[in-house]
Amino acid sequence: MQHFTSLRLLPPWHQSPIDRPRRPKGPRRHPYQAIALGVGSCLAGFLLSTPAAAAERVYLSIGLFERSIAVHDLDIYAREGRVTNNLRPYLRYFTPKDQEQLRSLLTTQADVSTVAVAQFLYTDQGEALLERISRIIRTQSPEAAPRAIRAALILAADSEEGLTPLNVLNKFPLTDLRISVDATLNFVSEVENLINQTTQAIQIIQTQATFESRVETPIDSMGVQNPHDVGLYDWRIVDLNLRDRRRDRAFDVDVYVPITETLGSPTPPMPAPVIVISHGLGSDRTTYRYLAKHLSSHGFVVAVLEHPGSNAMQIQALVQGRVREVTSPREFIDRPLDITFLLDELERLNRSHPQLSGRMDLEKTGIIGQSLGGYTALTLIGGTLHGERLIQSCYDDSWLNLSLLLQCQALDLPLDILDQSLKDDRIVAAIAINPIGSGIIGQNGFNQIEKPVMVMTGNADTIAPALPEQIRPFTWLGSVNKYLVLMQGATHFSTLGSSANGSEALLLPSNIVGPDPAIAHRYVNAMSVAFFQTYVVDDPNYRGFLRATYADRISEQALPLSLVRSLDPIQLSRVLSMP
Repeated sequence: MQHFTSLRLLPPWHQSPIDRPRRPKGPRRHPYQAIALGVGSCLAGFLLSTPAAAAERVYLSIGLFERSIAVHDLDIYAREGRVTNNLRPYLRYFTPKDQEQLRSLLTTQADVSTVAVAQFLYTDQGEALLERISRIIRTQSPEAAPRAIRAALILAADSEEGLTPLNVLNKFPLTDLRISVDATLNFVSEVENLINQTTQAIQIIQTQATFESRVETPIDSMGVQNPHDVGLYDWRIVDLNLRDRRRDRAFDVDVYVPITETLGSPTPPMPAPVIVISHGLGSDRTTYRYLAKHLSSHGFVVAVLEHPGSNAMQIQALVQGRVREVTSPREFIDRPLDITFLLDELERLNRSHPQLSGRMDLEKTGIIGQSLGGYTALTLIGGTLHGERLIQSCYDDSWLNLSLLLQCQALDLPLDILDQSLKDDRIVAAIAINPIGSGIIGQNGFNQIEKPVMVMTGNADTIAPALPEQIRPFTWLGSVNKYLVLMQGATHFSTLGSSANGSEALLLPSNIVGPDPAIAHRYVNAMSVAFFQTYVVDDPNYRGFLRATYADRISEQALPLSLVRSLDPIQLSRVLSMP
């Protein structure tokens, strides 16, 4: 997801904002802690300004009571670290460590561009987020609060000082400012609950992985190659340009085909099983080229298509002001239909294309997708959509599952379109990396998935949080052959490779990507080969690699890996009910 701005209060598609380089970000923190501390510091940032038009005092409302603090005193504390006599009674509730951390947060710069901030805040998802923030940061006119917050964020991001909490308040356009302490504490409590519940869920997974590894028999690979290693085959790329005239959608496809041009190389399977890769929102078909090459080296034909309307070009158009939405709600329907159309075309080309004829066994097709691509994969193996369930999820006021802001956009579609099956029977197994779907698919939809499925997650994912979007839905799956792979410390972006086209709309800082993405890439390579060899090729000799023991064997300290085949839903429900 992106973030956006402009110099005036007109929507960004009427402007030409200038993107500026920004200073490096501050010290790294755990992502969930960063949410709480970052938003908390942003709230405090609204307290720390002294321009002529700004409020001289900030009012803190606690129930029916109000207290006020002089902005001048807060400003001195943030800039100089000096506690005035007027401020001292308030800070006495903070430990020295808390005080120093608060001051650091108040002057920490967010490494995002003016354009990105502006554009996001004018999308439906951005406006929904502003509405939630306005329940904490209030003005005399409730209707004015979201617009004032948006203006302050945009102007701060465009200034030389950049987007810091202190600078946000400096740019706040209204004179009155009230902070709801009750709402702030509720938010902090929500963050704390999610951190605690996720920690408990991770401990359950680790305990289960330890148990499974103890009862497993030793790995017997029967002489097959370790899926972690590069395979035996070379490969070539066949470029395709396809057009679905019925839906007026055109997209490019890269097909990786195993070849034998080296003397002494083994003969690749003829025809070969097919794996389709579906990229996430804002990515392109080259994001997972490292995985496509690895799978192809193990004998798979790999087809990687680019979804128009939810690829990097869509995000670039958004940043440039040429479109007004992150993606169309129709993408929730069009993406699975893209895959079905692709398979239809590959069947045709399997009969006539000079480089593809007779090379593909499309009755043995697997799919792997990330984020919105993970949702795409789950629908194609039987995950049904449920409009009524989505309506219920969208009443949830949770700040912390940003993916729900995207899922709720599907409510703009007619309910009869949502309540349909997008399943394609040619796809026999799926891997979903950081998938979204807790709302739009829901428990009933996950129950319908009976084909083999692997869910990969990272506990530092702040876009599609692991607990509500992957761990809990894993317990809902109806499949007997299901696997949950956890990368501790991985974020929503850890498994992404760089785009070969240089099409990234936003270069992500290292602390957003997570520790050493090359490790995550190796995990994805190994687990994908083992899973698809087992359930697409139907080679039982690879089943031994789909074990907790093997995950522990290839695990690296910087990004520990765990694999489980089951979780106790009752035990997990107890975690979710923890205060």
